[in-house]
Amino acid sequence: MKKVVIIGSGFSAIASACYMAKAGYSVQVLEKNEQLGGRASLLEIEGFKFDMGPSWYWMPDIFESFFADFGKKVSDYYHLQKLSPGYRVIFGKDDYIDISDEPEKIIAKFEEVEPGSGKHLRKFMEDSRKNYEIAMKDLVYNPGKSLLELVSVETAVRLPLFVQNISQTVRKNIKNPKLQSILEFPVLFLGAKPQNTPAFYNFMNHADFGLGTWYPKGGFNAVALGMVKLAKELGVQFHINEEVTKIETENNKAKRVITTTHIFEADLVISGADYAHTEKLLQTDQKNYSEEYWQKKVFAPSSFLYYVAFDKKVPELQHHNLFFDTDFEHHAKEIYDTPKLPTKPLFYANFSSKTDPDLCPEGKEIGFFLIPVAVDLEDSQDIHDRYFGLIMDRIEKNIGVDLRQSVLFKKSFGVQDFKERYNSCRGNAYGLANTLLQTSILRPSISNKKIKNLFYTGQLTVPGPGVPPALISGKVVTDYIIQHQNKIF
Repeated sequence: MKKVVIIGSGFSAIASACYMAKAGYSVQVLEKNEQLGGRASLLEIEGFKFDMGPSWYWMPDIFESFFADFGKKVSDYYHLQKLSPGYRVIFGKDDYIDISDEPEKIIAKFEEVEPGSGKHLRKFMEDSRKNYEIAMKDLVYNPGKSLLELVSVETAVRLPLFVQNISQTVRKNIKNPKLQSILEFPVLFLGAKPQNTPAFYNFMNHADFGLGTWYPKGGFNAVALGMVKLAKELGVQFHINEEVTKIETENNKAKRVITTTHIFEADLVISGADYAHTEKLLQTDQKNYSEEYWQKKVFAPSSFLYYVAFDKKVPELQHHNLFFDTDFEHHAKEIYDTPKLPTKPLFYANFSSKTDPDLCPEGKEIGFFLIPVAVDLEDSQDIHDRYFGLIMDRIEKNIGVDLRQSVLFKKSFGVQDFKERYNSCRGNAYGLANTLLQTSILRPSISNKKIKNLFYTGQLTVPGPGVPPALISGKVVTDYIIQHQNKIF
């Protein structure tokens, strides 16, 4: 039986492990850190349980499709609940819009805020649904080996949508700035400014309004552990605290993976670890890309993250809350155009214990806060504390509640932490931005061009950032390997 070694245990790595095991390979997964799940790790302190990374469950069909590939259902591994409302967008004091879990109610809300916008939103939502179906059917499951992957009758008809950007299509008919920001915000999950994201990517609005926002009981760590359980059922072996230090090669083939404590023989290696970091495990002449290459790429943001325990419930806010009470475009410029610490950042506040009381002691609340920031920023505890103070100030200003006195403890996580815990290139949190020039074949290749049995999966290759794309990435790389296995071995 051929031996496959997979580096990392994030979603793309676990997905690829499952598919390789199903195909009859012997699979071992090596995780650098103390627990499995990659960025979907769990932080547990004094009975408070925090998702360390992903917290927003969209595109449930992708998760169902993954488990269905193994004759299973999502419900076999974790429980889902649809959120109603999906989330709240806060624009100022007593000024917010709740996004319903029903499309017709969302249309009615738009019409209430801007008369006449309802009919435009209905058409926009129908277009985004069609684009979603095309993206899932014709585009995202391709290996990024040829521009012909992008060519079909459906994509040819939509060619203008690859030239126009999200902002142009949104603002053509919707004039209210609040409604514009609601429609433009999902591309933050794609890691780029709406002005730089092809209009075709409005399919993310279908993921939002059409498919709804869900919550997996136990948080995203429960999703990761559900996938790990499936992998183990398929025979995959997992190893934690195994930091890879070198990929050893002979005759242009990866032969073994060296960690700080063990040597793992391999007939094939797949890295779900950070792509740029993985290349540092090779000799210089074996790399696909130079350091200069990574410095020139447009990265999605990094983040300042906060895990906060409160000694009381916070009824004034929803499970998911977006604070859009400052200038969206100004913050975006400070991430992408003139990278620096943001002056008046947007931020995201999550209180998942509202939906899942098992995450904390009775009568208490957990808060998870995120501020998107540029990659490669200076980072320190003092900076984290300053921005946490800003979050508390803005909550008090807009909601009328001072949460400072209710904080039992807080932990923060920043740009430098992404680099240290996840070996994240330039400290990115989401991967490469989905700009036109970083789509499909223009993204880093899934295969090493010099070592024929070394492959890459995850957010720095196809199809892009986000948890559902990570699952897809794991399937894409393994489908490619299985299809070409006679040339690889």
